[in-house]
This record gives sequence, structure tokens and C-alpha cells, in this order.
Amino acid sequence: MSTFSDDFPQPSPASQSVPPADWTDWEAANRANWDERVPVHVGGAFYDVPAFVAGAEVLRDFELAEVGDVAGKRLLHLQCHIGLDTLSWARRGAQVTGLDFSEPALVEAAQLAKQLGVDSARFVASDVYGAVEALGGETFDVVYTGMGALNWLPDLTRWARTVAALVRPGGFAYLSEFHPIAELVAADGRTVVEDYFDRAPAVLDTPGSYADRDATMTATRTVQWRHGIGDVVSALAASGLHLDFLHEHAHGHFFLPPGPRLPLVYSLRASRPS
Repeated sequence: MSTFSDDFPQPSPASQSVPPADWTDWEAANRANWDERVPVHVGGAFYDVPAFVAGAEVLRDFELAEVGDVAGKRLLHLQCHIGLDTLSWARRGAQVTGLDFSEPALVEAAQLAKQLGVDSARFVASDVYGAVEALGGETFDVVYTGMGALNWLPDLTRWARTVAALVRPGGFAYLSEFHPIAELVAADGRTVVEDYFDRAPAVLDTPGSYADRDATMTATRTVQWRHGIGDVVSALAASGLHLDFLHEHAHGHFFLPPGPRLPLVYSLRASRPS
């Protein structure tokens, strides 16, 4: 099984797999890991929070183009972490709600919103599957999910049903995510080393964080899943959403060596009929 590297789909040589039977406490293990990442990410160079506060853009050009104008719209960001993407949409005029299962991350997100003067931003503690209940049945114009999110969820059918329930009639869900093909190849960009169709949980013990491999952490065990693009699209279609587009991109947070290109990122939008 590929040693997924949370926010980056390339294998991490420092990761060690542990017995698959140990994956059943996946949510508690993942939450503990993400809770410990918060100070590493807030204080580190990878997220560069001071630059963000000063006005740096963290959303990708294709996301801005594909989501379009959000001024005056209600936008929900699932798995929002410390809220940089969430607050970037707020800067563009959206009324934002961020949802994440890590309460320490949401504390930082709320403090950052206050620092930026984004008084309308709201942050709610919940896992994705409990989002409908946590938000009291509210619906949104845009339900957004950024990169490095779906690999933390075991059940795409349940995820898609949740997303569909959160999109108001006439609204849409938007996803940008690492392409599953990108994690299958070795560093040479040519050699396929993993099985695209392997859907077994990957139970990993990985030191540090993708933002700082040398960070001191104790909750280093995580559980992750590989989801093919067909899995994602089929789950959304079955939920009643209508696929507007699926785009593949040859650029991302990392680059393969020169040569034949592979998709590194994909994005899609699925709408709910009015």
C-alpha cells in the first residue's frame, strides 16, 4: 500500500506501515495527529501565516476561475484546517463557514479571522460526516473542499450524500484535489510503483508533518485511503448532484522531472438543480 503523505501524494520514505487490523480507530488517530500539527503549521514557513495576513493569495488560479465570483454568497469549507483558504474566500466577499474536526485548528482559524477583521467568518467543530447535524441543516451556495482532504475519509458515498445535503438548490459543490495517478509513480516520474485500484486503508506511522518533517510530534499514526476519480464522480452523481465539469491539471505543489506529463491535480464542480 502506498505510504500516502497527507497533503502531498508522493510516497514518504520515512513512513512505516503498521498492521491493517489497527485501522478501526482511524478518526481518533487522525484527529490527534492533526491537533498536533496545528502549532507546527501556524508557526512554520510552509503556511507562512504572516505573509497571508499581509495579503498573500493561497488559492490557486484555476480555483478562482472555476469557482467564480463568490461576493455575497454563503460558502462552506469542509476540512478547513487553520482556515487560510476559508478566509481567502471571505476576502473575495463570501460569507464563510469553516468546518473541521480539529478544535485547536479552529481556535487558530477564529483568531486569524479576528486579526483580519473578518467578523462574519464562522468555524464549526465536526467531522465531515456529522456536518449536516452540526450546521443545523443549513445549506450553502458553495460547498468547497481543497487539496489533501479526501484521503482522510473512508466512505465516499457517505461523503457525497453529506455534501449534497449541504448544497442549496441552484448551488454547487467544488473540489480541488491531488490526482490519484500522481501518488503511483516513483520520484523519476516514470516508474509505476503502486496499484491504482488498491482501496485498503493505509495505516502509517510518519514523523513530523508535510510542512516540517523534523517537527517533534507524538501522535504520528494516521489512517488514509486512496480514492479513484471514478469513485468520486460516481459518488457525487449517486447523491443527486449534476457534474458540471472535471478538469485535470499538470501542475500542483510539486513537480515531476522533465518528460511526459502526468496529471498532478484535478478539480470538479457538481451542482444541485434549482
